[in-house]
Formats: sequence, C-alpha cells, structure tokens
Amino acid sequence: MLFKADLGKRVDNLVGAVDSRDDKRFFAALRGIVGATPKARPDEVDAALARLTSVLAEIPLGMGGELAPIAGSMADYGTDAAVVVVPTLVGRATNAMEQAARFAELYGAVFGDLPDADDAEQIGPTIERFVETAPSRGMAQSDAYNLVQAWFSGGKWVQPVLYLSQRKDVRAVLPERPRLTAAIGAMREHIGTAHWLYGLLLVLDDEPLVVLHRATRRGYRVTISGVGDNFQLHTLLAAALIGDESQGLVPGQRPSAAEIAAASDGEDLTPAGGIRGNFNLVDAHGEWIWNEGRPADIPKLEGKRVVVIDPPPYPRSWNAGRPYPLMRPTVTVNGMLPADEAAHWFGLVKPSQRG
Repeated sequence: MLFKADLGKRVDNLVGAVDSRDDKRFFAALRGIVGATPKARPDEVDAALARLTSVLAEIPLGMGGELAPIAGSMADYGTDAAVVVVPTLVGRATNAMEQAARFAELYGAVFGDLPDADDAEQIGPTIERFVETAPSRGMAQSDAYNLVQAWFSGGKWVQPVLYLSQRKDVRAVLPERPRLTAAIGAMREHIGTAHWLYGLLLVLDDEPLVVLHRATRRGYRVTISGVGDNFQLHTLLAAALIGDESQGLVPGQRPSAAEIAAASDGEDLTPAGGIRGNFNLVDAHGEWIWNEGRPADIPKLEGKRVVVIDPPPYPRSWNAGRPYPLMRPTVTVNGMLPADEAAHWFGLVKPSQRG
C-alpha cells in the first residue's frame, strides 16, 4: 500500500528497489527519504520507520549499510521511532560484528594482516583473495562473501546504534545488551564506530555516588547519568561542588562557563585554552581515578561508588570537554551527608596511595 505522504512514497520506492536489487533506484530512494523526512509529520516518520524496520531486518549487510544510518537519523523526527527501530538496528549491528570477528579470525589465520575495514578500495582484492579461494578451505563462497560484507559494512550498521545510544531513553531499552557489548568489544580495535560504541555501552545512568572532600571532611550524595569519561566527570563535579563554603560547598576555582558548556551541552567541545583540572580524584582504596577512565571503572564500597576529592598534585589540563557530543550528562548533588554518615565513610576510605 502506498502512503499518502511524500515520505511514504519514497519508502515504497526503496522497498521496490530492494526487492529488485536495483542499486540506482535504491540510492535515488535513499536521497528522497533524506529530503522528505524533515518535512513529514512525526506520525508519518513513525509509519515510515516501521515499514523500513522490516526491510532492515532482511536486507543484505552491504546494501543495508547505506540504509541503516539514515534510518537512525530519522528517529529524531518521530515520536517513539527510536523504540520502533532500535531493536532491529541493534540485532543487525550485533550480528555484523560477530561475523566481522569471524572474518578476522579466518582471514588472519590464512593471509595475515587484515584489510582496512574503512578502505573501500580493498573490497575487491579481499573478495578475490578470500571469497574466490573459499572452496579450497572447505567454505562456501556465499558464506565467505557474507563475512566480507560484515567486515567492510559492519561499521555502518554500528553507526546508528552509536548515534541513538547517546540518548538516555535509548540506552534504557537497548536489547541483548551483554551480547551487543561482547560483539562490539571484540571489534573495537578494528572498527572506529565499534570503539566509540563500546565506551558508550559502559556509560552509567542514574548511578549514585558518594563524593567525599577530604580537606573539609564533607560528603555528598550525587547521582550521575550520561557521563562519558572521567575528564568529563572531573569538570562536572567541580562545577557542582565548588562554591561558597558557608553554603556547604568546597573551596576552589570553579570551572568557567565555557569549560562547563564543553563538558555538558555546549557546541564548542574544545574551548580556547583547554579545560583546567581542579582536583585529584581518588577511589575508596586510595587509588587514583584516572581521567582517561570511565565512571564505571570506579570500584564500589558497601554497594556505592566512592569518589574522594584531594588537591591536585600538579597542574592538569585537557582539550575536549566530553567524548560524546550528543549525550547530555547530568551530575546532581542530592544533598550533603550528615556529619555522622560522612565520618563513617571517611573511616572506611584509604589515604591516596600516590604522592
């Protein structure tokens, strides 16, 4: 059935092109979908995405690698479009990464160094080397070709999952998360989008922290969501906690407006002069919390991740405020710990293990 809206007609054209394996018509339909989506009503986008989801579920990986990112971007124009399309995108991306890992295993065992997954010019030579010789290794050429498709197009399937997972509502409904994380993790050294999605899959949402300021013996209940790394956590904790000591805050120089914006929702992720370090963050065992790590790396004590704030041992600065431009973080101070509760935590935590 043809949709009345122009977007629906473009989707019908694409479905026909996929059925007939007509590349020229397929790419023309893709361009039409990109142009029509911003002009469509949200319910029309939802209907179009529902139709495209059935296509995404069956389309070959190579051809589908062109459609998947467009379907992901369409979700911004719908209502519950992310929920509609996310399970299929996650399933196909997971499968593509699993097949790509199988390709890497088989190809590497026979031919050595792997082809660059981002270099389209290597597709032809790889097909000639890996697919055409597959029968001599007891493998069907069709199976070998599918693995090559996964290797060269898998990153395009990961891209919309990476894009959409910067939204908290999407992270909350990601299906088969352990399998997805394992598949992405196996390929993060080979495929750029897999590297970034792997880090995103480790992001904590609605995670409680106990934050202790050693010099003042004050403690705070803090909740974080959408913080991509400890550089970002460092800046946002400083923004939330440095201020008037008479109001229960901690001493120090609060990050500038540009630094806070770079770490939260500003367009400029790399403000002039970089971003200045304010603290030294230490875990409950006295080990430094390295900025290069993630909040998920911070160990728990009595069921809570504990962050101890010490003075900076030396000047620090870095360039970028956050690793995921579209992810909106929150660092919420829910209140100060009562003095006896703060004393309890200070009695448990260890001194910094480094000078």
